[in-house]
Amino acid sequence: YAPISTTHVITSAIMGVGATKRVNAVRWGVAKNIIMGWFITMPAAAVVAAVSFWVVNLAFL
Repeated sequence: YAPISTTHVITSAIMGVGATKRVNAVRWGVAKNIIMGWFITMPAAAVVAAVSFWVVNLAFL
């Protein structure tokens, strides 16, 4: 199983509950932005970590 944060669970639950009441009750544009943010976060964090490692490695080693 992949690790999931409470933010993922809560956001998905709110979208799911809203969709069961009425599909139009969910603001799908906002949901799309949240999901895109989830997918962008990991690669962006990897790039920041790699650049930080490179800078520290260059400066101190």
